[in-house]
Amino acid sequence: MTRLVLFLGSMIGSTLAFVFVVVALVSGVTGLWPLLGAALAGYVAAWPVAFVVAKRMR
Repeated sequence: MTRLVLFLGSMIGSTLAFVFVVVALVSGVTGLWPLLGAALAGYVAAWPVAFVVAKRMR
């Protein structure tokens, strides 16, 4: 299950990072560091999601 979590984490992580950055841009956030923080928050939030999805797939 570890490989599945890693694979899903990378796919879901990049997707959620993109979504968080788009939400930040739409809400009017400007500047490099807040946008990088939004991307990092999306990537970190993806790991529990990936674990739950992998658990349900098993």
